[in-house]
Amino acid sequence: MKIEQKEVLGQYRDYLTIQILHNDMTVMVPVENADRAGLRRVVDPDVVEEVLAVLRGHPTKMPKNWSRRYKHNRDKLKTGDIFEVAEVVRNLAVRYADKGLSTGEKQMFSKAKKILASELMYARNFSEDEATLFLENVLGDIHVEQAPTEAQEAASVA
Repeated sequence: MKIEQKEVLGQYRDYLTIQILHNDMTVMVPVENADRAGLRRVVDPDVVEEVLAVLRGHPTKMPKNWSRRYKHNRDKLKTGDIFEVAEVVRNLAVRYADKGLSTGEKQMFSKAKKILASELMYARNFSEDEATLFLENVLGDIHVEQAPTEAQEAASVA
């Protein structure tokens, strides 16, 4: 939202004031700690096309056990990498259409979509609603046929 100077413990420092949309929280982070806090700039509009290519790509092989799959996806989301987030959204969208999701995976899917939509919102100058609708339209184009067949999976392992 802004950069401002504040005095904390007798020291003046520049702070980034950040609004986190998906939980309506405002956070202040010292500028010099931005990298350590995992903050990065919003992706450029041309990178959005690469993110959309990930969303439209073929799903990656996931663990069959839901708890391992959940941990795998959670670890990807924790990286903060937009391409990893897009991969999680894509894989969960395909799995949701194909077999359904556990309650935990449904919550993760919703959270991952919010993260991705907020990135699209800033990168493309969308409103929050426009970004969400845009993402839902992209996901609506994903078909279960994208999921690799068992024969394709066996061939890729061989």
